[in-house]
Amino acid sequence: MEMSVGSANTGGSPTKLTTVAIAVKSGSGSRRAVRWVVENLKADRFVLVHVMPAVTSIPTPSGDQIPITEMDENVVAMYVQEVKLKFGQVFIPFLNLFKTSKVETVVLEDDYPAVGLLRYISEFGIQTLVLGSYSSNYMKRKLKGPGVPNSVLKCAPDTCDIRVVYRQRIITKQGTSSSGIKKHIYGPINASAESTAQNSFGTASSFELNYPYLHAFSSRGSLTNASSISHCHSLGSTQSEKAEVEQLRLELQNTVAMYKEACEELVDTQNKVRLLSSECLEEASRVNAAQEREEAFRKIAAEEKVKLLQAMKDVEEAKHLLSREANGRQMAELNAHKESLEKQKFVDALFCCDRRYRKYTRDEIEVATDFFSVSNVIGQGGYGKVYKCSLHRTPVAVKVLQSDALDRKEEFLREVEVLSQLHHPHIVLLLGACPENGCLVYEYLENGSLEEHILQKSGKPPLPWFIRFRIVFEVASGLAFLHNSKTDPIVHRDLKPGNILLDRNYVSKIGDVGLAKLISDVVPDNITMYKDSILAGTLFYMDPEYQRTGTVRPKSDLYALGLTTLQLVTARHPNGLLLAVENAIKNCCLADILDKSITDWPLAETEELARIALKCSKLRCRDRPDLDTEVLPILKRLVDVADASLKLGKNNVYAPSYYFCPILQEVMDDPHIAADGFTYEHRAIKAWLGKHNVSPVTKRQLQHSVLTPNHTLRSAIHDWKSRVTLSST
Repeated sequence: MEMSVGSANTGGSPTKLTTVAIAVKSGSGSRRAVRWVVENLKADRFVLVHVMPAVTSIPTPSGDQIPITEMDENVVAMYVQEVKLKFGQVFIPFLNLFKTSKVETVVLEDDYPAVGLLRYISEFGIQTLVLGSYSSNYMKRKLKGPGVPNSVLKCAPDTCDIRVVYRQRIITKQGTSSSGIKKHIYGPINASAESTAQNSFGTASSFELNYPYLHAFSSRGSLTNASSISHCHSLGSTQSEKAEVEQLRLELQNTVAMYKEACEELVDTQNKVRLLSSECLEEASRVNAAQEREEAFRKIAAEEKVKLLQAMKDVEEAKHLLSREANGRQMAELNAHKESLEKQKFVDALFCCDRRYRKYTRDEIEVATDFFSVSNVIGQGGYGKVYKCSLHRTPVAVKVLQSDALDRKEEFLREVEVLSQLHHPHIVLLLGACPENGCLVYEYLENGSLEEHILQKSGKPPLPWFIRFRIVFEVASGLAFLHNSKTDPIVHRDLKPGNILLDRNYVSKIGDVGLAKLISDVVPDNITMYKDSILAGTLFYMDPEYQRTGTVRPKSDLYALGLTTLQLVTARHPNGLLLAVENAIKNCCLADILDKSITDWPLAETEELARIALKCSKLRCRDRPDLDTEVLPILKRLVDVADASLKLGKNNVYAPSYYFCPILQEVMDDPHIAADGFTYEHRAIKAWLGKHNVSPVTKRQLQHSVLTPNHTLRSAIHDWKSRVTLSST
C-alpha cells in the first residue's frame, strides 16, 4: 500500500529498501510491527531500535543518587553500557522472528522516545522507520497527549518513510526529496490487500483520491493533447518542455544518488568513529588497570620494606639478647660449679661423721616383711614396692627400691646420710636403711595416702573442707623446708596425692623425699639453661618446663602443688583439670565442679584457694609466685579461717591426737596415767602391765605399775563425744 510519488509499478513484489529500522518496546504492538516487516519488506539492513531514559545519575549502595557530572567519565560510560545491556533484553523476543535476515540492535538514550527516534533517523540517514501502535479511546488520548507514532509522523524528515502498523490498518508517511509534500496513506494491514493496492494504481478514482495534485497534472496533459489536435504548431514547444522535464528528472536522480552516497559515507565515518572511541575506551581502561597495579605493587614494596627493617631490628635485638644470655649462662655455670664443690665438701664432712640413721641387716628386713610376702604389700610406685611390717615392735613402712639402686651404692649411702637429717613435722621421717637390699625404712602412717581419700579408695571417707585446707598448707610448709635446705635446695620432683600420707590425726606428711635428687646445678628463674637429665616424676604432675628442657628448679614442685590443690577441691582426675577450673572461675560457676561429697564449701575461700593454685600451675617457672612470700601467707590465712570454723563447733568431728590410746589407737573411754607419764585406756594398759614391765611408748623400764585416773581428759572426751553426736543428728 506504500508508494512514493512518481515511482513505477513494482509488479507486486515487496519494495527493495536499503535500511529498515523498527522501533520496539515490550508489548503486542511492537511484535505486530516486527512480524509485518518480516513478511512484507526486504532490505540490506534491519535495525531494531529501543529508546531508554537518559542517564543523569548513578545510584549508590546506600540508596542515594550521584549526578553523572560528579563522576569519572570512564565510570559513567561503564554504567551507561551496563544499563544499555539491561534494556537490550527487550530485543530477545523479536530476534527469533528474523529467521534468515541479519538484524542489528540499537539502544538510544533520550527522555522523549519520539525525539530520540527522530534524531536517530536524521543522523544515520535511515530510509524507512516502522513503529507499532494500538488503538486507544478518546479519553486516553486526551490524558496522554499525542503518542510516539503521531509525533514521529508529524516531525519526521522528508528523506525517511514512516510506517505505523495498527491492528487493522497501516499509516504510511512517504518522504520525498523533490517537492517536500507529505502524504498519509491509509490502508488495511492485510498483505495481499496492500499488494493489490500497489498493483492497481491504474484506476483513476483511487489515484486521484490519494494524489489530487497528480490529477491536476493529468488534466493539464489531456488539455495539451486536445490542443495539439487543433493546434499543430504548438507541438514543438510541448516537446521542448518534455525534454526540459526529463533533464530535470535526470538531474534530480543524480542529486539523490549523490545524497545517498554522502549518507553512506557519513554512516561509514560514524561507524569508524564509534570503533575508534571504543578502542580508546579499552586503551584507557588498560592504562587505568596498569596504573592501579603499579600503585598496588608500590604499596606492597613499601610494606615489605617496613617488614624488612623490622626484621633487621629484631635480629639485632636477638643478637643482643643472645649475648646477654650467653654471659648469664657462663656466670650461672661458674656459680653452679662453685656451689657444687662446696656441697661436696659438706657431704664428705657428713659422711665422715657419725651416722644418724640406723642400718638394718638383710635378715632383719626379710624377717619383718615375711620374706617380702605379697600380703604385706601396701603400695607400689615407680621407685619400688612398699611393705608394712614391724621392726623392734614399731610399725614401719619398708620401701624396696629398684635393682638399679644397688648399682650406685655409694651415691645411695650419701643421699641417705643427708636425707636422714631432714626432720620436719610434715615430711615422712626416714628411720633407717638396708644398703644390702636397697631398702628405706620410714615411719608408718595409719590413714594412708591423700589419693585414697580424694578418690575414696579402700573405703576411705571423704575429708572435710577444713582438713583439706590444712593439708594444702602443711604440704606447702614441707616443700618450703626442702627448698630452703642448706647447703643446696632439695626438689621433690614427684609430688602428687599418692605421695602425701596422713597419720591417725589426718596430719599430712610428704613421702618419697628420700628418692628426690639433690640439685647440683641451681638455675635462676630468669636464665634458660639446658642440662642432660633423666626425667623423674609422674606425667600429669610434672613441670612442663622440666619436661621440655630437663632443667629442674625449686618452682618445679610448685606446679605439682597447684595441681594437687585443685584435685583436693574438685576430686577430679588431673587431665584437663587446669582448663576446667579456669573456665569455671571465668564463668562464675566454680561451685559446679567442686567435690559433691562436701556440701558446706566456703565458696569465697575456696575460690581464693583455687586461684592461688592456678597461679602455681603456670606453664613457665618465672610466672609462678614465690612459695615463701606469696603462697604461704595466703594459705596460712585460709587455714586460720578453717580453724576458726572448727572452734565454733560446726565441723568438730575429728578427735585430737591425745584422745587416742597409744596401744589401742582408739578414742579412750576410761583414760589412766601410767608411770611413764602417758595416758592409756585402762583395760589396755592393765593387760600390757600383766605381761611387760617396760613402757609401751618409750620401751624403758617402768618404776612402778600404779595407774592414776585422768579425770580432766575423761571430761574433755565426754564433751567431744556429745558434740559429735549432736552434729550427727
